[in-house]
Amino acid sequence: MLKRIKKIGRKILYRYKKPFYLQDVTDEKGNHLSPQLPENIINFLIDIDGTICDDVPNEEPERMKTVIPYPDALETINKWYDEGHIITFFTARTEAHRKITEDWLNKHGFKYHGIIFGKPRGGNYHIIDNHIVRATRYKGKFTSFVEKEVKIKVFKE
Repeated sequence: MLKRIKKIGRKILYRYKKPFYLQDVTDEKGNHLSPQLPENIINFLIDIDGTICDDVPNEEPERMKTVIPYPDALETINKWYDEGHIITFFTARTEAHRKITEDWLNKHGFKYHGIIFGKPRGGNYHIIDNHIVRATRYKGKFTSFVEKEVKIKVFKE
């Protein structure tokens, strides 16, 4: 759970297990906008089932307790956390699965800031946001990122 612990001017310090700062942002007219993370900090939203462990459907919660994490996922996610990035798990598991999920993540040593439950099921996601959004499809192995040119769908200007 993310907790706001201090406001410093318009900078806000948030803490879960590790602190991070949001920076004040204004538009060209001087109006305050939603605060943002520094450019060098990535706000990772990471799926659980099929991404950091085998895919377990919500209808089989007993398997959620025993599934084994992918070693490269654990190592990479904890490295990102230690580098100061924000780790939030974003899962189609429901609130009813919160305790099983938190216990499992903690048992296996995942470092994270929060979990968002109730992601729509079924895949084929297209995220629309006013902030920069980058997406990486998990295809069997967590590795370092590389630069790659790809086609994306965008709004007409």
